[in-house]
Amino acid sequence: MGDDSPAALTRLLCGRDNAAREAALPRYLQYRGIAFSRHRFTRPEGRGDTFAVELGEGPRVLVLCAHHDAVPGSPGANDNAAAVGVLLHLIPRLPAHIPRGWRVRLLFTAAEELDYLGARAYVEDTPLSDVGGVLSLELCGIGDTVALWDAGEATPFLGSVTAALESIGLARDAGYRVIGRIPIFGSDHRAFAAAGIPAYGFTMVPAAHADALRRFVLSPVRSSVRSLIRRPPPFDTYHTSGDALETLEPAALHRAAAALTGIVAGLDAPGGPSR
Repeated sequence: MGDDSPAALTRLLCGRDNAAREAALPRYLQYRGIAFSRHRFTRPEGRGDTFAVELGEGPRVLVLCAHHDAVPGSPGANDNAAAVGVLLHLIPRLPAHIPRGWRVRLLFTAAEELDYLGARAYVEDTPLSDVGGVLSLELCGIGDTVALWDAGEATPFLGSVTAALESIGLARDAGYRVIGRIPIFGSDHRAFAAAGIPAYGFTMVPAAHADALRRFVLSPVRSSVRSLIRRPPPFDTYHTSGDALETLEPAALHRAAAALTGIVAGLDAPGGPSR
């Protein structure tokens, strides 16, 4: 466990069943001496353990989520071991970038594939008045462009995120894209959004396929017919046995980590998030 690059850390979960994925996370955190809390939940739909690592000491909180489960039959590399690997990689690196007055909570959720069950249970059981915003990481291992999605309305938090991305050299509609509500696909941020917290999806996408991706995610009925032939990356392996480690791009993982570091560093920028 000496190599803590995002690509190496993705291997902790990839190819394991969900019970093994859930067990691997606390084992790794304990091995590294990283303090964490556990939110254990049981609901009629299922059960699981969500893990939280708290960085910084301020009263305001940015939540970065990555679910640790996968759909049965898929190795779950890009969905979602890649995102978990990115957050684990950032644990020793983010504290130096957290502005005064902020904490960053890295939330590794269970049972996202069951309609965000782990995130919904966490939101039901946890006080959230100190949370200024949430980003849910999905499909972070393929692509060269940041996509912020379910971002239909302007909020101070969204403005802070986009300003931070621009401050590290990512231009709108080139280095990053903002997409409105997606009809079918979703992630853990929706549980927080339902509680009135500004919350968005965070995904890496290939710029070369940006137009095809937009059509695919925003026009699901037409896209479902078209996708019988071919789905655009990164959805070509999504929820399939082809979502394997070798499809991931180390450069995409590092871009995701750099973008998140910039977002954290920019939390106290003018107009920073008060929701």
